[in-house]
Order: sequence, then structure tokens, then C-alpha cells
Amino acid sequence: MIRELKVNQLHICVFPDKYQLGKAAADQAERIIKTAIDERGEAVVILATGASQFEFLEALIIRNIDWSKVTSFHLDEYVGIPETHPASFRKYLKDRILEKVDFGKYFLINGECDDVEKECRRLEEIFNKYTVDVAFTGIGENGHLAFNDPPACFDDQLKFKVVNLDETSRKQQLGEGWFPTLEQVPARAITMTIPSIMNSKAIICIVPDMRKAEAVKRTLINEISPWCPASILRNHPNSHLFLDRKSAMLLPESLLEK
Repeated sequence: MIRELKVNQLHICVFPDKYQLGKAAADQAERIIKTAIDERGEAVVILATGASQFEFLEALIIRNIDWSKVTSFHLDEYVGIPETHPASFRKYLKDRILEKVDFGKYFLINGECDDVEKECRRLEEIFNKYTVDVAFTGIGENGHLAFNDPPACFDDQLKFKVVNLDETSRKQQLGEGWFPTLEQVPARAITMTIPSIMNSKAIICIVPDMRKAEAVKRTLINEISPWCPASILRNHPNSHLFLDRKSAMLLPESLLEK
């Protein structure tokens, strides 16, 4: 059974498993992308990475979309690891979508560059030329959006910035199997900021699995706060949160009955 609810402006759907979740999120993404192409002749998307996106991306790449009219950015990248590293988000995206469909353009974050602040300004200059039709995101175990760990800045003036990753965020990367030891998880990353994500016309947030249940609960039940960055999604007028039974398991029944 699929359950639907709304918290503030955030539309939420709960699916029996992450495979149905991924397919439904891809359905929604396809509609948004095709509408943008029909209306403007192009679409602009923001791609997310991590284990939460596996089923969604598998479903998305087989959609009947004219990818040559789609431009993509992505949310974040570690500082100091090469693209060949198994945990590189550039590698992740190339392996799972960028080399499987023919995007018109895509812009990747180079966390291996000599001057990461200069890289942020390069990305900002490009990003300012586009209006994003849809951002695909997840929610971190600490409630982060991209690598905006708590307490996040909701009114950041930057589009991309260098951040220090907190221990919970680094442990998540270890737990997902991207690194063999915590010491090997980079301490810094380049991330798209919260306002950059929130300025997208639509947001599709994909959050399966039990390990995200506490973060989902805090996102929906607690007050909107920088201490749970994902809670800001409740203020976006066209935001959609896709959960499975496991990630929704800590939500009170009273909320699910709405």
C-alpha cells in the first residue's frame, strides 16, 4: 500500500520497498524533465549520489527522455581524491548515469584541483547561467542536504563552498562501504549550498532504508532548523519526499493517517 501525506509544503509518499520508491521517483522526474523540454527546449537537473540513489538512477536511465536537451550539475564531491577512487562522486555519476545516457552538458565538481576556492567560483559562474528545473537529493543520517552538515546555513550567499565534514557524515560514508577505514574518509568536501538547492523549481528527495529513519523523523516532526538541514525542504512549494517502509518506520501513525 502506498501512503501519501503532506507536512507544511512537502509532499510525502511512502512505498512498500525501495524498488517501488525508485520507480515512482523516476516517474516524477521524467514528467518534470519532459515538461521543461516541452516548454523551454531544455531541462536542467541536479544529480545526487550515494546508496540512496541506486534504484532511482536505474529507473531513470531507461526513461524515454531526450537527454541531449538536459544539462546536469551535481551536489558535492570530496576534496583530495581522484576521479578513479571508488568513492569519487564523479566516478559514481559517470558509472551510473552520465556514461549511460547522452546528456547535452554536464558540469562536475573537481575536488582534486589545486585551488578548491577557485573551483567553487568556477562552478558558481557556470551555475548562475542556469535555472534548475529539478534537484534530486537524499538526506544524510545526520539530516544533511548535500554536504551541508548541521548546523547548516539556510541563507548562504555562496552557491558552492568548501566544508569540513562532521564525524557522523564521515561515518555514514564508511558504513555505506565507500572507504575501508574512517581515517581514509576525507575531512573536507565541496558542496552546493542550501539556497542553491532550494532555488530549484522542484525538488525530489529520495530516502530509502532503515538507517535513515531517525533523520526522516527529525526532518518531518521537529521544527524547521539548521540542526536538521533537510527540514528546510518543508518550505519548498514543489518538493517531494519519497520514502520506503523502512525509512518511514519511526513516523507516528497519527502523521501517516493525515
